[in-house]
Amino acid sequence: EDDRTVAATLVRRLRAAGFVVELATDGELGLAAALAHRFDAIILDLELPQRSGHSVLAELAERDLVVVVLTAHGELPTRLDCFRRGAADFVPKPFFMEELVERLRARLRSSPARAVLRLGSLTIEIERREVSVDGVRLALTRSETDILLFLARRRGRPVSRETLAGHALLSAQAPSDRTIDSHVAKLRRKLGPRAGALVETVWGVGYRLASAEEDEE
Repeated sequence: EDDRTVAATLVRRLRAAGFVVELATDGELGLAAALAHRFDAIILDLELPQRSGHSVLAELAERDLVVVVLTAHGELPTRLDCFRRGAADFVPKPFFMEELVERLRARLRSSPARAVLRLGSLTIEIERREVSVDGVRLALTRSETDILLFLARRRGRPVSRETLAGHALLSAQAPSDRTIDSHVAKLRRKLGPRAGALVETVWGVGYRLASAEEDEE
């Protein structure tokens, strides 16, 4: 989304609804992020600079993710074209944020992709935001869950403390390295020695979630 006002609203409201959000303000940045990382869903504007949303949608046609088109161009030919290119849903602007959130949740529930991630004794139910170790569900804070989900979607890839602070913490919290380190330390303790070791420190960078022993459903 390239409109700053709309983008800020989307990021704020989606995070408030429990989603971990990454923003791209043009088509090239958005496509690069989608190809480099493992997102569950993408909300895509059609009128983007650098590369149009139509082009991005075509490039993502073979990817196993949910794409919800959000655009002011809601004519029937445009909607049909988006569905033919692989869009899961189409929401015309202006829109109600509450409806967009529920549509996104519904599409994620109906999508089998990455619903459950298992790494050894660690199980992450991504859409339900539930984490368990050896079958025992853990009582994680929202920030701890957001950090783990953010790392899970980029598992095997280093994520800087700055990136984690910007995308996986509540806006009211200070986005500092010390804050992130504190949350990660508490997360590791709750995960226990074996599962906690999967949250690896990348010295001089930040953290990553180990990609070994993974099994997705």
